Amino acid sequence: MDPRSEVLLRQADLFQGPLLIAGAAADGLLGQLPQAQAWTWHAGDHGWLQQRFAGRSHFGVDVPEAAFDAAVLCLPKSRELAVYLLNALAALLAGRSLYLVGEKRGGIEGAAKLLQAFGKPRKLDSARHCQLWQVTVDHAPEATPLDSLAQRFELALDDGPLQVISLPGVFSHGRLDRGTALLLQHLEHLPVGHVLDFGCGAGVLGATLKRRYPQSQVTLLDVDAFAVAASRLTLAANGLQGEVISGDGIDAAPDELSAIVSNPPFHTGVHTDYQASENLLLKSAKKLVKGGEMRIVANSFLRYQPLIQQALGNCETRAEGDGFRIYRAIRG
Repeated sequence: MDPRSEVLLRQADLFQGPLLIAGAAADGLLGQLPQAQAWTWHAGDHGWLQQRFAGRSHFGVDVPEAAFDAAVLCLPKSRELAVYLLNALAALLAGRSLYLVGEKRGGIEGAAKLLQAFGKPRKLDSARHCQLWQVTVDHAPEATPLDSLAQRFELALDDGPLQVISLPGVFSHGRLDRGTALLLQHLEHLPVGHVLDFGCGAGVLGATLKRRYPQSQVTLLDVDAFAVAASRLTLAANGLQGEVISGDGIDAAPDELSAIVSNPPFHTGVHTDYQASENLLLKSAKKLVKGGEMRIVANSFLRYQPLIQQALGNCETRAEGDGFRIYRAIRG
C-alpha cells in the first residue's frame, strides 16, 4: 500500500464520512474507507481503481461532481498543481476539513504552508516518511479556472512560430525541455500515415508533426489528464486537428501506426519509474505497420538501444547532443 494511504489509515476514524481523496493511489484504501471516493488525473490509477471499486473513481482535471464532507489531497510532485488542487477543493469546503498528506522528500512540510490561506493548519501525524496535515476552511477561496493558470510560450520553428499552452503539473511546464528541443530538429522523412506522439505532454511534438505532415493522421497520447487538456489547447491555438487520448502506456495507442515519435517519460511523482518507456520500446513492433518507424529522444545514460534492438531488430543513433540521443528504428 502507498505510504500516504497507510498514514491516512492510522487516522481512519477521521475519514469514515463522505470523503474525496484527490490524487488517490492505486491501492486498497477505498476498500477500508467505505464512504470515500477517489479523484485522479492518472489514467492507469483510474483504471485500476475502477476495476476494483466500480463507480468510486473519477478521472479528469476538474473536481468531480460527487458529494463529500471533507477532502484529502495526496501531494503531487508539482507545486503549481498542488496550488490549483488545494484551491479547487477549498472552494467547496467552507467550514469543513481539508487534509494534505505527502512524503517528506516530496516537500510536504513546505506544501503544508499553502494551507495557511484557508485557515490555521495543524499536523496530525508523521509516519512512513510522510506527514498528514489538516485545516478547517475558514476562508473559502473563489475557484480559480484552470485555463487562467495556463502558461503560454512560442517556439520559433523553421516553418513558423508554434504556440504552446501548458498547464500545471504537465511535464516541462511553461518551457521547452532540452530533449524535445533536440528531437524537433530531427523529424524529417517520417513515414506518412498514422503518427503517434507518445507521452505528449503539452503537445509540442504532436502539433509540430501535424503541421509538418498535414496529410498524416496524428494521435497524441498521455497518461495524465492535465497533459491531455494542454495538448488540446495547443492544437486549438495553432488551428490544427488531431486526436488526443488518455491512456496508460502504449497498450492504449491505436494499431497500424506508421510512426511513433516520443520523448518518453521516466519519472512518476518523487520516484523514478521506467516502466512506461520500456513497455513502449518492447511493444512498439505490435503497434507499427511493416516499414513503420520509431523515433525517440532519451537521456544518453538510459540504456534504451538494446531494448529497441530486441523489439525491432535494429536501432541507430540519429543524433546526439546536450546529454540526449535520438534513436531511430524500423519495423521489418
